[in-house]
Amino acid sequence: MGSSIVAKKSQTYGVSGNPARRGISRAAASPTARPVTAGDWIGAARLRTLPLAVAPVVIGTGAALLVTDVFHWVIALTCLAVAVALQIGVNFANDYSDGIRGTDAHRVGPARLTASGRVTPRSVLIAALIFFGIAAIAGIAITIRTQQWWFLLVGAVCIVAAWFYTGGKRPYGYNALGEVFVFVFFGLVATLGTTYVQALALPQEAWFGAIGAGLLACAVLLANNLRDIDQDRRVGKRTLTVLIGRRWTQILFTLFIVLPMGIAVLLAAFYPIAWLALLALLAGGPAILIVWTYRDPRELVTALALTSLTSLGYAGFLFWAFAG
Repeated sequence: MGSSIVAKKSQTYGVSGNPARRGISRAAASPTARPVTAGDWIGAARLRTLPLAVAPVVIGTGAALLVTDVFHWVIALTCLAVAVALQIGVNFANDYSDGIRGTDAHRVGPARLTASGRVTPRSVLIAALIFFGIAAIAGIAITIRTQQWWFLLVGAVCIVAAWFYTGGKRPYGYNALGEVFVFVFFGLVATLGTTYVQALALPQEAWFGAIGAGLLACAVLLANNLRDIDQDRRVGKRTLTVLIGRRWTQILFTLFIVLPMGIAVLLAAFYPIAWLALLALLAGGPAILIVWTYRDPRELVTALALTSLTSLGYAGFLFWAFAG
């Protein structure tokens, strides 16, 4: 009976006959699989990655205050809603897309909903679409408030990019382009967009902050992909980490942590409080240490969380420097 369930699930979701790609089927066939809980859904939202959505909005808002003395807190909070909803939406979309491909069959980190077989792929997809919808509504509200109608196109591109990270026939996340798109959208677009909608200008400080935020977001992705490197190789997921290997990933991760601190030092020549951004290394330093010395891939989950906190601390101190 178990084998018939596996066969049926494989036909339904297109899971390969490769044992490494039967995560959905095997979990679904297990008679001991526990019911899904609210905690499982919250876990699938991957809250530890949310600082990556908050950081560019914080930096962008601080940069906007360099141009205008008015704190547009409603617009800032709406930008935050867009960023957080997009982040959660892409997390659910990744859960769905990786799950139906079988990529998460031997996942090292926290279990995914789709791969566990305890939630239907359709339910996870609906969750992703709901959060994309929330981001779209908030983005439309910003567009109406600012009358910058071309923002609608930017928003549409952001949602399309979020989906095709692991979705579609040729997801760019499977072809070593994840870091490029993360840098562009979680660094440049999110930070500069936040600044522009509040100030209708882009000071150079916003660009420096956007680069720093983007590099730290890429560092989080590298930690995630380093944790999954062996599994990704087995299932043919060609992340940048798979292509360049562990050592170069460790080097690149270190650079992505250190370079934003160099930007903070540069900004400190004009905004002395920016020196305090180096305190973010209290989290970033241990993350680097873990990435270089880990023995169990599960240790990299901690490195990922610490890197996210580094991003948030970095953003907070730059906001203080710009707004102080």
